[in-house]
Amino acid sequence: MSTKHFFHEYDGLVVKSLRGLCHANPSLSLLPKHKVVYNSTHDPSKVAIVSGGGSGHEPAWSGYVGRGMLAAAVNGDIFGSPSASQVLAGIDSVKSEKGTILVITNYTGDKLHFGLACEKARAKGMEVAVLAVTDDVALGRERAGMVGRRGLAGNVLGLKILGAAAEAGCGFEECLAIGRAVNANLVTVGASLDHCHVLGRINHDKVPEDVCVLGMGIHNEPGLLHISPLPAPEVLVKQMLEFLLDPNDEDRAFVKFEQGDEVALLVNNFGGTSLLEIQALADEAVTQLNKTWSISPTRTFCGTFETSLNGPGFSISLLNISGAAREQKTTAAAITRLLDAPTDAPGWPRVTYSNPVATKPSNGVNGTYTNGTTNTASLSGDRQLDPTLMYDAVKRACERAIASEPDLTTWDMEMGDGDCGESVKTVCQTILHSLPPPPSASPSLLYLLSLLATSIDSMGGTLGAIFGIFLASFTASIRRQAADATNATLFANAAYDALQGLKSHSGARVGDRTVMDALIPFCEAFRESGRFEEAVGAGVAGAEGTRGMKARFGRATYVKGREGYVEPPDPGAWAVREMLIGVLEVVDGK
Repeated sequence: MSTKHFFHEYDGLVVKSLRGLCHANPSLSLLPKHKVVYNSTHDPSKVAIVSGGGSGHEPAWSGYVGRGMLAAAVNGDIFGSPSASQVLAGIDSVKSEKGTILVITNYTGDKLHFGLACEKARAKGMEVAVLAVTDDVALGRERAGMVGRRGLAGNVLGLKILGAAAEAGCGFEECLAIGRAVNANLVTVGASLDHCHVLGRINHDKVPEDVCVLGMGIHNEPGLLHISPLPAPEVLVKQMLEFLLDPNDEDRAFVKFEQGDEVALLVNNFGGTSLLEIQALADEAVTQLNKTWSISPTRTFCGTFETSLNGPGFSISLLNISGAAREQKTTAAAITRLLDAPTDAPGWPRVTYSNPVATKPSNGVNGTYTNGTTNTASLSGDRQLDPTLMYDAVKRACERAIASEPDLTTWDMEMGDGDCGESVKTVCQTILHSLPPPPSASPSLLYLLSLLATSIDSMGGTLGAIFGIFLASFTASIRRQAADATNATLFANAAYDALQGLKSHSGARVGDRTVMDALIPFCEAFRESGRFEEAVGAGVAGAEGTRGMKARFGRATYVKGREGYVEPPDPGAWAVREMLIGVLEVVDGK
C-alpha cells in the first residue's frame, strides 16, 4: 500500500475537499467552520434526511447530498466523528417542518455526538430521531457484544431509499419505519489486502504480502480472519457470501432470505482497488449468488460508495428488498421504486447530472452558520480563583497530554482507528492557543470552563463527546452549588455530578477498557476523600489497569487479540492520566 500522497498532512484538507465538491455541484452549499454540506434547494415541507461521520470515506457522506437523497451531511476529521455542535449546524441548515432523521453508522463516537445533538434539537422543540445502521456480519453476535454490529457500505442503500421516501412526501414516522425495515434486512462483509494509509502518519501497520483480511473495517480495524496464502477471488467471494447468507451460522444469520425474495447487491470499493477488479468481483458475486444460492439480484450496484481512504479492499452488501417490504406491509416493487427514484446526489451511480438553479445567490462554499445565539449566559454561581494557578494547571495538563501523543496514536492504531492521539493533541493545542496567560488571565472559573468547552466542542471522535458531556455536567454542577462551598468540596461534587451525567449517555464502566476506567475511580475517590492527590492516584491506577484488558466498547471491541498479545493501555484513559498528573504537579508545587 502506497504511503505517498499529494497532500502531506490532513490539516485543512477536509474543508478543501468539500469546497471542491461544492464547486462541481452548484446545488450544494458548504458551512466550512462546521464541515456541513447541504442541499441549498431542500424543500422544508419534506422530512430532512441528514447523515455524516468521519472523513476519509468519500463519497460518503457529502457525495450523497442532493434532491432525492440526503438534505445535509456532517463531516468530522479523518476517521473522527463530527462534534454535536457540527451536527446541530447540519440540522439547522436544512430545517424541516416535518422533522429530521439522523442516519449514522453504528460507531460509538457517532452515536454519542449525533445522539447529543438529537437531544439538544429536541429540547428546542424539533422532531428529530437517530437511526443507526448495523449491517456488518463479520464479527457476529458474540464479538459485537454490547456495542452492536458496525455500520458499513450497506448504509448507502438505506440513505437512497430513505431520501427517495422523503422526496416522495412520506411523513416522519413513515420514513423512520422504512429506515428501520431496511436496516433489519441489510447485511455486509468486507475484505482487504492491507490497511489504508492515513495522511501524515509515520507509523503504518502493514498486512503481510501473502495475507488477505476478512472482516476488516473501514477504519483499519484488524478484522476477523487472516487468510494465507492469498485465496483465489472465487474462494474469497464464496466465503463472504456464506457469511452473509448461511442460515445455519447462528452467530451471523441476521437476515432471513426466503426462496424468491428480491435482493439488491452492492459491491463497494474501499478506495484502492482498481475498477477492473471491482467489476470482476461484482461479476463473481452475481455468478455465485445465482448458482449457489438461487438468488438473482433485482438490482446490482458496483463502484465506490464508502471508502477507507486508499484501502485495497472491497465489501459485499445484500439488501433483502422483499424482507423489508414484509416488515413495512408493502410490496417489493414499492421499495425497488425508491431505489430507482431519480436523485442528483453526485455520489450515487446512474443519476442524471443536472444543475438546478439554487435558491441562494451562490453555491455557499464560503457560507457561514450561526445558531442565532451568543454566549451571554449569566455567570451566576461563578468562583474567583488564583488565575496563575488555573493557567499553570491547565497548561501543564495540556503539555503532558501533547507529549503523550505518539504513544496514544500507536496504541490506538493497534486497537482502533488511530485518531485518539492526534485528537487529544489538537484540542490541547487549541486550548493553549486560546488560554490568556497571567496577568491577562481571568480569575473566573466559569470563564475558564467556557473556554475549555469551546475548544473541546471542535473535537470529534468518541473522546470529544465524552469530554464535552463531562465538562457540560461539571459546569452545571458548579453553578448549582452553594456559594460558601470550599474549593475541594466544590470540585469533588462537580466531578462526581459530571460522572453521573456521563453515565447516562454511556454504558461503559470500570473494566470495559475505556476512558471511564480512569474517570470513574478518580471522581469517586475525590467525592469520598475530598483529597485531590488521592483521587489522582485512583485515576492513574485505573488507566494503568487497562493494559492487557479486553475492550467491550468502541472500535477496539472489534479487534481480535493475537495469541500471546498483551493489549496496550487504553489511549483515552491514558490521556486522562496525563492530564490529571499535570494538574497535580502544579497544585502540589503551590
